Amino acid sequence: MSNVIAQNPAPANGAAPEAGRTPTRTPAFEARLKKRYAAERRFKAAGLAAILFSLAMLAFLLVSMTLNGIGGFQRAELAVPLNLAEAGVSVDPSLPREQAVQSMEMQGLPQFVAFQVETALGSGAAAELNDQAWREVAGAIADDPALMRQQQTYWLPASAKLAAGLNGDGSPEMRALAAQLKDRGVLAKRFDPGFLVRADATDPQKVGIWGALKGSILTMAVTLLLAFPVGVLAALYLEEFAPRNRWTDVIEVSINNLAAVPSIIFGLLGLAVFLWLFPNYRSAPLIGGMTLALMTMPVIVISGRNAIKAVPPSIRDGALAVGASPVQVVFHHVLPLALPGILTGTIIGMARALGETAPLLMIGMRAFVAAPPDGLTSPATVLPVQIFLWSDEISRGFVERTSAAIIVLLLFLLLMNGLAIYLRNRFEKSW
Repeated sequence: MSNVIAQNPAPANGAAPEAGRTPTRTPAFEARLKKRYAAERRFKAAGLAAILFSLAMLAFLLVSMTLNGIGGFQRAELAVPLNLAEAGVSVDPSLPREQAVQSMEMQGLPQFVAFQVETALGSGAAAELNDQAWREVAGAIADDPALMRQQQTYWLPASAKLAAGLNGDGSPEMRALAAQLKDRGVLAKRFDPGFLVRADATDPQKVGIWGALKGSILTMAVTLLLAFPVGVLAALYLEEFAPRNRWTDVIEVSINNLAAVPSIIFGLLGLAVFLWLFPNYRSAPLIGGMTLALMTMPVIVISGRNAIKAVPPSIRDGALAVGASPVQVVFHHVLPLALPGILTGTIIGMARALGETAPLLMIGMRAFVAAPPDGLTSPATVLPVQIFLWSDEISRGFVERTSAAIIVLLLFLLLMNGLAIYLRNRFEKSW
């Protein structure tokens, strides 16, 4: 007893310490406290290191894609002086653009452009002019017939071999020719606005992203129009109206399992069902959207049920108290308050669908499509599949185009998510 009392600090007023009182901060307690604080500091340091590592990897990914993608928005072009007044070509301004181009082709515009290139730049450069370069001159004339009376310099696409030589690839002869033309100032890499309006091609100098981008837009539209209303109505029924029995339990388990099914399984389902019902619509945005809607719907149902559960019961009780029917309670009060959470789940599901490739490969959307789709039933491809196909090419030109397509895909994803977040905030309400 005397040992315990001796270890206690003396009271401030000089009174003797209470008998049997144990010290509050023993050396063992101090050691444990110090160990706990050290563990907390290590945990905070590990968390900060994980965040910094993630940000560094994200920055590396964005910087590398941007540096590679800059070249993808450019192409090698030759500066060609043309005096179109000497071409002897006429065009009817009332003709549609494509018919006007065909008319100028029949009048010998391709031969005139080739002759002018050989005269101004030499036979070596003329041989490496893109075989479809004259179409850009014809398109410019169709848009502005006044060019027929003018002389000016046109920057026309070079061949893929000359573009590779400009990048330092290809044969020594082609690299030497590219260096010579670059020194003369008639060969350079310039911004290619046509990359955003052309479709797929076999030449990296002529490819474009608009065909795949339009296919993605049409496919996502079909996906949203099918998955969102059906998913929301299913969530409302299961949460507000469905009886609690064995069948609803089976349905809930099935929906939760469907949300974790690999995406290629939905592609097999689309191949077996939708293409069997609509065999003539292979690789169409309609079939792709229906397939992705099956994959997206479980995510919307699960997030919708969670958002509906988060609505306070007092909202329902208050609406019932003033005479609203159960259906009016759900659609006039519960659904508007749950809509922001439902839109959050929709954003997640649509973002996943936008980046999917495997289910679309199964239904044939990997076909080479040289023209943008005209509608929901026209052959089309989508951005992820286009990126997959270009990444399989060995040409450096396609590597740069792939990086540029990835940038377009990310921008499209950010735009779509930004619109969804705006709508979510627009409908968000507080109680």
